[in-house]
Amino acid sequence: QLQASGGGLVHAGGSLRLSCVTSGRTLRSSTVGWFRLAPGKGRQFVAAIRGSDRATRYADFVRYRFTISSDNARNTVYLQMNSLKPDDTAVYHCAVAGRSWITSQMGIDSSYDYWGQGTQVTVSS
Repeated sequence: QLQASGGGLVHAGGSLRLSCVTSGRTLRSSTVGWFRLAPGKGRQFVAAIRGSDRATRYADFVRYRFTISSDNARNTVYLQMNSLKPDDTAVYHCAVAGRSWITSQMGIDSSYDYWGQGTQVTVSS
């Protein structure tokens, strides 16, 4: 139900745009989040968007560098990542919740019902 894509290898300072297609689910009644998992680190919340009003929430370490957006007609959520750093290297997963969460719940992984397989992002120094 979730297909994440767009990862790759970039140099520090570069950009990537990740996509998450939520097949069979309307974004207007959902919340979609991006999380990442790096070797030796736990799962980290990155960003989330509420489909009903496009309200967003970001982790502090990506604020002003990453932008999450949605195209409800395409059932697709994007994560534009700029000014990438080696510390951003991780597998990025998108997840969807079948409800419109309040902002305080959007950064919690247990708020989400379905998870995609992830896409690898590698940032070289």
